[in-house]
Amino acid sequence: MKTSKFISSKWMVLGLVLVLGTIAPLAEARAFFVFGDSLVDSGNNNYLATTARADAPPYGIDYPTRRATGRFSNGLNIPDIISEQIGQSEPPLPYLSPELTGQRLLVGANFASAGIGVLNDTGIQFLNIIRMFRQLDYFEEYQHRVSALIGAQETRRLVNRALVLITVGGNDFVNNYYLVPFSARSRQFALPDYVKYVISEYKKLLKRLYKLGARRVLVTGTGPLGCVPAELAMHGTNGGCSAELQRAAALYNPQLVQMLKQLNREIGKTVFIAVNTQQSHMDFVSNPQAYGFTTSKVACCGQGPYNGLGLCTGVSNLCPNRDLYAFWDPFHPSEKANRILVQQIMTGSTNYMTPMNLSTIMALD
Repeated sequence: MKTSKFISSKWMVLGLVLVLGTIAPLAEARAFFVFGDSLVDSGNNNYLATTARADAPPYGIDYPTRRATGRFSNGLNIPDIISEQIGQSEPPLPYLSPELTGQRLLVGANFASAGIGVLNDTGIQFLNIIRMFRQLDYFEEYQHRVSALIGAQETRRLVNRALVLITVGGNDFVNNYYLVPFSARSRQFALPDYVKYVISEYKKLLKRLYKLGARRVLVTGTGPLGCVPAELAMHGTNGGCSAELQRAAALYNPQLVQMLKQLNREIGKTVFIAVNTQQSHMDFVSNPQAYGFTTSKVACCGQGPYNGLGLCTGVSNLCPNRDLYAFWDPFHPSEKANRILVQQIMTGSTNYMTPMNLSTIMALD
């Protein structure tokens, strides 16, 4: 009897070693966490009752499976490409995906949700979306789930060593302040005061992210908000970018960089890295031919002037070669443009990355 007990307990120990052995190598790889809006949403909104979805063709037309996944892209989005660059076996799954279980949790998770902003009242027209405070709640919940797999100490280590990407802020202008003439926020704040308010609220979110264990965080600024096809179609100034939205981006982005520097000083180390998305975008918006695009004004998929009106659907105009277009739909870059943006994140100078690029971070860590 004693012998059989000894043998069974020996097998239990061996089984535990085998289980932990299969989990450990994945835990050694750098996890990747993503927060933000439609520029980085990989499909969370597929599981929500919202109009902010990209789960039908022609979205995903160039994705490896040729199917719409919920990414607001013809193919891969920015997190997918960063994931490739940092050597992950697969990009982190949407947090709401039922497939995000077991070992796949150790790759990381994508909490992003199309339509959201820094402020909770941004994107209210999209109804049920995962606002920033809730994305951070889910991050906390994620850590409890992983603790059950590998223990609290290993989970803390995984989160501390992870790379984090947060892309949010554009919707606070496009889908809030400038959503309609005389919006509630535009009546409450003059633009410079609104920018300060958004930055102060963003700082609170980033402090909470740090408190939850994030130690290497890429924070993207907004792109040139007034130059996307949707804004050219609706608010373009003399056939060019929307002057008012460009003013918003010009006020917001430098203040974001200053706030991140201040946060790093308060913490006493470089946690937050500013990504100058506006400059990266402006490079190909102002000179598309230099990057192999025929246009940076007309979206590949859409309708109306610049293909900038309405949604990208099965009945929209659709270009035959997505690589010739900087913009896939009225608001979102094409996969090729996303690859250019990620290249600047990886190797860009301090004009693009403050205080350092992702390759430098990877070498330091």
